[in-house]
Amino acid sequence: MKISRRAKIILGAFTGLVLVFIYLPLSVVVINSFNPSRTFSWPPTSLSTVWWTRVFHSDGVIPALLTSLKAGLGATIISVILGSCIAFAVARYDFFAKNTISLLVVLPIALPGIVTGIALNSAFNAVLQPLGIGLGLATVIIGHATFCIVIVYNNLLARLRRMGNSLEEASSDLGASTFQTFAYVTFPIIRSALVAGGLLAFALSFDEIVVTTFTSGASVQTLPQWIFNNLFRPNQAPIVNVVATMMLVAFILPVWLSQRLSEGSAVGSRL
Repeated sequence: MKISRRAKIILGAFTGLVLVFIYLPLSVVVINSFNPSRTFSWPPTSLSTVWWTRVFHSDGVIPALLTSLKAGLGATIISVILGSCIAFAVARYDFFAKNTISLLVVLPIALPGIVTGIALNSAFNAVLQPLGIGLGLATVIIGHATFCIVIVYNNLLARLRRMGNSLEEASSDLGASTFQTFAYVTFPIIRSALVAGGLLAFALSFDEIVVTTFTSGASVQTLPQWIFNNLFRPNQAPIVNVVATMMLVAFILPVWLSQRLSEGSAVGSRL
């Protein structure tokens, strides 16, 4: 398809405006992390790394980071296991209300976070309070898993549908057992899609704050919660900029890697 030079210029300008709209606020946060002032001021009068040297000595940063990592890893493990099972069931078998079940699996990520949070909070209080169990890290992990499952499910389901059944049927015709077929044929093909889904699920869990607020209780604080709680405190504002910048840089690699793995899956399915 050929487009005119004028159309190319218009599309390029529109793309540039969209990128500026997305990344200009992030750039302000990154630059402000080198601002020696204790308050939000723009433009910075000078640049310094003073707050970068103090970030890990700030109260609550390390515990909140560890909590977010635990919650992200726990939610990712649950999501990979359950999301894979549901994806295989929907892709490989016909059963009653299959499309309805597929819709119900995807629905949590389409719902507003506050609706999911309120529903989970009510359910946890109704089930756990009579048992004398309060909200904590376990409930945060379960809450995050409800929407992280969708990421793994969608990634793996798309991969299984592109893959088809022919390779697995050929393996069975050649005498391989079900487990041999999965280990030597199915898993190597779906592995990259599974890893990509897991990385995106971890990133989504690590960044979540709305559902976390309703499922964490008073004893648990994740890093996004710490950022929100300290954003408008004068002595913590510079540290918040540094932590936000670190999160931005840290998640570039997982997102890039998941994209590359997804592209590799798509190429592999066409070969």
